[in-house]
Amino acid sequence: MFKENQKILNRIQLVLDVVAMGLSFSLAHYIRFYTELFSKGIIAIPLAQAFMPLLASVPIYLIFYHFLGLYQHRTYRTFEELKGIIKGNTYGVITLVIILFVFKIVDFSRYVILLFYGFNIVLTFLTRAIVIRSIRKYRENGYNLKNCLLVGYNDIGKQFIQNVKKNPSFGYSIVGILDDGTIKRRELPDGCKIKGGLSELETILANNPIDVVTIALPGDAYDKLPSVISACEKQGVKTNIIPYYYRYIPARPYMDELEGMPIIDTRHVPLDNLFKAASKRFVDIFIALCALIILSPIMILSVLMVKITSPGPVIFKQERVGLNRRPFMMYKFRSMRVEAPSKEKVKWTTEDDPRKTKWGSFMRKTSIDELPQFINVLMGDMSVVGPRPERPYFVEQFKESIPKYMIKHQVRPGITGWAQVNGWRGDTSIEKRIEFDLYYIENWTLSMDIKIVLLTFVKGFVNRNAY
Repeated sequence: MFKENQKILNRIQLVLDVVAMGLSFSLAHYIRFYTELFSKGIIAIPLAQAFMPLLASVPIYLIFYHFLGLYQHRTYRTFEELKGIIKGNTYGVITLVIILFVFKIVDFSRYVILLFYGFNIVLTFLTRAIVIRSIRKYRENGYNLKNCLLVGYNDIGKQFIQNVKKNPSFGYSIVGILDDGTIKRRELPDGCKIKGGLSELETILANNPIDVVTIALPGDAYDKLPSVISACEKQGVKTNIIPYYYRYIPARPYMDELEGMPIIDTRHVPLDNLFKAASKRFVDIFIALCALIILSPIMILSVLMVKITSPGPVIFKQERVGLNRRPFMMYKFRSMRVEAPSKEKVKWTTEDDPRKTKWGSFMRKTSIDELPQFINVLMGDMSVVGPRPERPYFVEQFKESIPKYMIKHQVRPGITGWAQVNGWRGDTSIEKRIEFDLYYIENWTLSMDIKIVLLTFVKGFVNRNAY
C-alpha cells in the first residue's frame, strides 16, 4: 500500500512539473511579446511552434530532476530542493539551447528563454512546497506511513523511536521491536511492543505487513547482522541500518569503494578533490592579485602611517599553523609597539591593550592590518576564504580543550571565513568559531566562497570584537 501511494505521489509531482514548464513558457512568451516590459519584438515563431523545442526537452528535464533526487519527498530539505531545482533547470536550459542550435532554430527569443528559466524555477519550487506540505500533513494524520520493525533496543534504538515520534512527517510507524536482551516493560515507549527475539524475525515478517526493518544493533551484536539481512531479503523487505558508530560520522558521509569494499570517509572534505582544490586556488590567485592592485593606495598609506607613528618594521611576521598542521609566517601591518617574540607568542590582544599604536588600533578595527595576507595567498600559505589560523602556542592548548579543533587544519587558513561573516571574530567563543569552521570545511563550494567574500564586503570590515 505504501509503495502504491508513493508511486501516485511521484506521478502527481511529475505532472505538476510538466504543467509548471508549460505555464512558465507561456508566461515568458506572453510577457516578451504582449507587454511593454521589453522593447516590442516581432513574433517570428508562433507560440504553438515555439512549444516544439520545449516539448523535446521536457523528458530530459524530468530525467535531470530524477537524478538530482527531486522525487524523494520523505527526506525533503527546502534549501537542498531549491538547489536541485536550480541545477535541473540550468542543465535543462542548456539542453534546450543545444536543441535550438542543432535544429538551427535561430529566431527563438533569448528573452523568452531567460524568462522561462526564472519562472520555471519559481513555479516548480512553489508546486513542490505545496505538495510536500500536503504530504507532511497527510502523514502527521496517520496516512501514507511505513510500517517499521525495529531490530535492537538499546540507546540507538531508543533515540530512533524518539526521533520518529518527534517527526511524524517522516512517515514511520513503529509496529514492534525485536531484541534478544532483557527489556523491562516500563522501559518501552508508549505504543511500542516487543514482538520477540531475533530468531523470530523471518516468521514475523511472513505474517505481518512490514514495509521496512530498521537495524539498530550494538557493536557487540554485529555478528547477527548477516542473518538479519538474509531473513529480510528472503521476505523481500527493505532494511535500513543505523550503525552503532553513527555519532562519529557525518549525517551524510562520503563513501568510496575499493574492489567492492565500501569505505566511509568520517570527515568528508570537498577540497580533497584535486579539481575542486585547483579551482579554489585559481580563484584565490585571481582575487589576491586584484586586491593588491585595487587596494595598493590604502596599503601605501598604511606603510607611511606605521613608519610615522611608531619605530620598527612595517610588516609584522608571526608564526601560525596552516594546512596539514604545518607552520608558516603570516604577514600583517604592524599595529603594536615592538616587543620580544617570546611575549608575542603567548599574549592575547585585549580591548585596551597598551601595546597598540593609535594608527594600529584603527587598522585592527577596520581590518586594514590584514591586507598583507594577500601576499600569503599568492605564496600558497593561505586562501582568501578559510578558517582563521592561530599561533602554535594556542593551537596546543585548544586541541586538548576543544573537541575537533584540529580538523580546521585540513584546509588552507583564510583571510576571512564562514565564522567571521557570522559574527564569530576576535574576542568571541572559540567553540562557536570551530563549529562554523567545520561546517565550511564539510560543505565547501566555490559559490560558498563567493558568498563569504560578498558578505565580508556587505557586512563591512569594521568589527567591534577586533582588538
